[in-house]
Amino acid sequence: MERLSGFTDMAVEFCRHKHKSDDGVIRYYEVDVDDDMSAKLNKPCGKYATLETNVVITGSDSEYDRVSSALGACIKEYCKGHDKILAVGLGNPDLTADALGDRVFKRLTVTRHKNPDKYLCALTPNVLGMTGIESYDIISAVTDRIEPDIVLVIDALTAAAPSRIATAFQVTDSGITPGSGVENHRRRLDKNSLGVPVVSVGVPLVVYSSTIAREYCADAAPNRTDMIVTPKDVDILVNDCAKIIACAINGEFA
Repeated sequence: MERLSGFTDMAVEFCRHKHKSDDGVIRYYEVDVDDDMSAKLNKPCGKYATLETNVVITGSDSEYDRVSSALGACIKEYCKGHDKILAVGLGNPDLTADALGDRVFKRLTVTRHKNPDKYLCALTPNVLGMTGIESYDIISAVTDRIEPDIVLVIDALTAAAPSRIATAFQVTDSGITPGSGVENHRRRLDKNSLGVPVVSVGVPLVVYSSTIAREYCADAAPNRTDMIVTPKDVDILVNDCAKIIACAINGEFA
């Protein structure tokens, strides 16, 4: 797993994990990345939770509420003790595989204008190539201005296993480095950079082509010159994953 650590955002793929539960629809895992593991794998310290389910790829929309409830409970646990929440949808809304954050943002029910003491508010900064402004600069400016208790970031992730595309929802208190999974690192969003805790929520929607080759040849090695691959029905997958995440956040905080 260690040699794949630079090619995945999923903690269950680069670190030994604890299998906590399986109810037949949702499998729940936890990972703790300590200082030693962080230095070894060049991954941030923190707690990571992963909910795996096949409901999106099988189109089992009757189970979406169940997944949203479980994901919402997980997000709420990671945001425990914080009443003022700034949700941020990262990514490029014009690139389908990177549009998860924007599509979640559009479905959120904001409440800051109703209750300034306990609220959910939201923004989507788009990407540097569209705005000429780093996402960090926009998010940090808004954070400084409105002073939320916590920033909740939503973004598409990269997986090492093609089977995890649109099947794994990851929540972590370690923050996020936008673009890290596809070797397009931007400034990191975490407590050190923003001054408040940062929880990130994401779903893997792309893989490197070499990781697909490994399904057939174990000796195929990851290569940073690889193509980045996403499913042909990614638009449907992104929409459904966005619905689940937005429902999870609205159900707990709106």
